[in-house]
Amino acid sequence: MITRTRLFLTAIILSLPFKAFALDLTDVYNTLGNAFYNMIDKNEGMTSFQSLNIPCGGREESLGSAFTGLADDICFFDYNPAASCLLKNGEVALFHNSWIADSNMETLAWADRFGDLGLGAKLKCFYTPFTEYNYFGDRVAGNYYSETTGCLNASYNFFHGYYFKGLAVGGNLKAAWRSIPDYTNNETNAVIKGSGLAQSALGLMGDVGVMMTFDAFKSFDSRDANLRVGLSAVNLGVSLKGFGSQGSFGLDDPLPSALCAGASYRLLKFLAFTADFRQPMNFQNFSKSGLWSAGIGVDWTVTNYLEFMAGFRLKGGNPRFSLGSEFKIKKFIFDVNYTFDLTSSLNPVNHFSLSARVALGDRGRKIKREMCDKYYTLGLDEYAKGNYDEAVKWWTEALKEDKSFTPAKKWIETVRGSQRLYNRVLDIQSLD
Repeated sequence: MITRTRLFLTAIILSLPFKAFALDLTDVYNTLGNAFYNMIDKNEGMTSFQSLNIPCGGREESLGSAFTGLADDICFFDYNPAASCLLKNGEVALFHNSWIADSNMETLAWADRFGDLGLGAKLKCFYTPFTEYNYFGDRVAGNYYSETTGCLNASYNFFHGYYFKGLAVGGNLKAAWRSIPDYTNNETNAVIKGSGLAQSALGLMGDVGVMMTFDAFKSFDSRDANLRVGLSAVNLGVSLKGFGSQGSFGLDDPLPSALCAGASYRLLKFLAFTADFRQPMNFQNFSKSGLWSAGIGVDWTVTNYLEFMAGFRLKGGNPRFSLGSEFKIKKFIFDVNYTFDLTSSLNPVNHFSLSARVALGDRGRKIKREMCDKYYTLGLDEYAKGNYDEAVKWWTEALKEDKSFTPAKKWIETVRGSQRLYNRVLDIQSLD
């Protein structure tokens, strides 16, 4: 039975992003803009395929994009490709992000885990209106500028154990296409065929990442580790332009490559904190690499079906604040995000994003874990009764369900060690 207090709290939390949107934030914008003015990045915007830096619009955006060291859902693609093998459940997801200046981004993603192997695929498209006017202000052409990216992911969790949850290593292979529509001749207003193709570009790139998961200063009972540390290098590759007869084929501007580090720590079972650091890298000219960016986030689990997130990210002179709510209905998971983004616009930019995910299940991992715990407990009961051989049988069954279940291994070693010691004492006595 849901109490009135919980219902009231839920209503407040879900309404927070919309309440924030209704506020007049002009004074806040002016104050923060002045405070971070000296951190404006002079190399911002010098890379191609900037849509690769835009969050898909899920839970990770609500956490201030501080997701490299957490990456515990399908949003891992853009942050740490090693995380697919650590997912609790496989997921299919659809994201919509209403970005700035009438631009939007749509994303479709799938990821699943097969034991210690993780696989995934994602397709996202960023698009914005492209309207051309002549000298007299008449509209002569209209279409969409778009950037479409496809991604394939694979990862594996090595050395997976009971205490140390393993070292996950993974990578993404990505291809992106920048589509620019044909433009017109200023004198004749006639569309120049192939003019857009000449400025379009093909990006070929990859990501690599590692993730370590373990327990540290844990204050609650759970088989899940409470600390994650992740490292990744994203968008490593080249961008090519000059397709068609109108342009000269060759290298485009550098991709928005970056080196990332992050960590997440679950202080309490219902409260987690995340932190993230990202250093852009211009591999064509290191002196033109952008300034670092950093983010922090907090995740508060209110109930089994409701979470509330908040985050802050500083990138150059543009601080970004975000709030979000996630609620679950059976296998369906929905996220609503509001972001207050202080970009170079003369006015604060507010935008929303929505996501819908479907949990595909854990392929029986929870049942196997429960059976493992059951056999382990039965083994302890038999051991307490002095039935050591029966205890070992139950612990062996537990290891069949989970070969990394260290407590069962240690008890088997203890019993067998005791038996060897007992047999040795008998041998010594028989010699006497």
